[in-house]
Amino acid sequence: MSTPARASEEAALVLFSGGQDSATCLAWALARFGRVETLGFDYGQRHAVELECRETLRNGLRAQNPLWKDRLGMDHTLALGALGDISETALTRNAEIAMEKDGLPNTFVPGRNIIFLTFAAALAARRGIRHIVTGVCETDYSGYPDCRDDTIKAVQVALNLGMDSRYVLHTPLMWIDKAETWKLAEELGGAPLVSLINQESHTCYLGDRGTMHPWGHGCGECPACALRRAGWEEYVAEKTDA
Repeated sequence: MSTPARASEEAALVLFSGGQDSATCLAWALARFGRVETLGFDYGQRHAVELECRETLRNGLRAQNPLWKDRLGMDHTLALGALGDISETALTRNAEIAMEKDGLPNTFVPGRNIIFLTFAAALAARRGIRHIVTGVCETDYSGYPDCRDDTIKAVQVALNLGMDSRYVLHTPLMWIDKAETWKLAEELGGAPLVSLINQESHTCYLGDRGTMHPWGHGCGECPACALRRAGWEEYVAEKTDA
């Protein structure tokens, strides 16, 4: 995938959790921007094992593409324990995952992505970065309101007004489903990138790294595993039919 000339001269900060979506977004950014830094958050999530996957993925991306190796810059991790402390959710507490009366799963952490993007912008200001990349999506997701396109656009406006800046929030996955996310990874880095993300990224909300399925590690039952499995199976089926 070609890199726009202007973008290749600029830097980007990728919100990088260690999951499938953010790993794909990291490859997307490396294909476009001249310098790419990553940012992860430790907020007391049950699946904190995802943070341990980040460096393996970064090293894998470096090894797969000399250009990406040159472009991949610093990694940052911010501790946001207060977010976990005030969140009564199944993502930050040892509770059974279930749907709430409002139609949202109890894995929804109120304000999470808004807080993440605010801290990302503050870090980007210090690092001289204008482009911020996040893997949120409203096409194939759990219904989280802070993943919606309207929310991200509103946050971009608020950040630019409040920080007197011109940040651009990029959402490469906003309008594609999980099968298309696997296709995007293949377009960006071929079978090696798909394999790297499949084997080394983490999605499972319960933090299960012991079981390796065709679609990756996970419990196989939580909503995150269900979305990942369905997307992988559709992606494989379409490749088989082609």
